[in-house]
Amino acid sequence: MTGKVQYVTDEQGQQVGVLLDLDAYRRLTGQISSDPELLTGLSEAELRALAESKLAPAAQARLDELLAQNKLRSLSEPEEGELDGLLEQVDQLTILKTRARYTLQQQQLPATP
Repeated sequence: MTGKVQYVTDEQGQQVGVLLDLDAYRRLTGQISSDPELLTGLSEAELRALAESKLAPAAQARLDELLAQNKLRSLSEPEEGELDGLLEQVDQLTILKTRARYTLQQQQLPATP
């Protein structure tokens, strides 16, 4: 019964209720599923913004700089720690972007590439 809507009528033929399949109900009520990877409670615009987000320009510039320096020489301990922190931010951002795209896909709202 996926995607079908059934109406409940009274004795006079007046519509008094609606039956929805469970997936449609969950989409309408924000209860998409119990999938822990879905980002719930966000609007389509918020999900799209998250799916398209990037590292802050200053952080990206510093990451690029540290990666370039790392090719030329050994980084100092503080620089290694900074690089590790920035790479962790990139990893976390990638996970969030992937989850936002997955959520959009599950809601049948295609994310932009």
